Amino acid sequence: MRIEKEEGVPFLKDVAAAPTNPAFVAALQAENLPVDDLAEPGRRFFAYHTLDGQPVGFGGYELQGDEVLIRSVVVPQEARGTGIGRNIVPLLLYRAYEAGAKRAWLLTISASDFFSRVGFKPVERAAAPIAILATRQASSLCPASAVLMTRKISF
Repeated sequence: MRIEKEEGVPFLKDVAAAPTNPAFVAALQAENLPVDDLAEPGRRFFAYHTLDGQPVGFGGYELQGDEVLIRSVVVPQEARGTGIGRNIVPLLLYRAYEAGAKRAWLLTISASDFFSRVGFKPVERAAAPIAILATRQASSLCPASAVLMTRKISF
């Protein structure tokens, strides 16, 4: 049974996703998102489904003390524009918050408008903590042209 919110967006549930999950890796590769470091320690990934089990996306993070690097948020092309992404992000932030995160960071090449709509603000790289800048994603996988964004996590 599919249950939707007032605005027509389905309620979502998350389950832990292995970094080697073929659907996850394929979704990231289809969007040209990094996959080289998925299996390294310190990363947590989730698969998101509607309550009736329809897969609608993935997301993950790397916890660095009370800072967290949000990464690998991907929604299949056919589910875009339905509000799925704006519902995945708070669920992912909540998981990071449960793990101890107080501030989220991310790097994006093409989704800064989307992340702005869910509360992230662009900042200069110099504003990021060293632990975030030292992640493989920030230090080598994402190009220097990627936009760094941040937001406080509070629930």
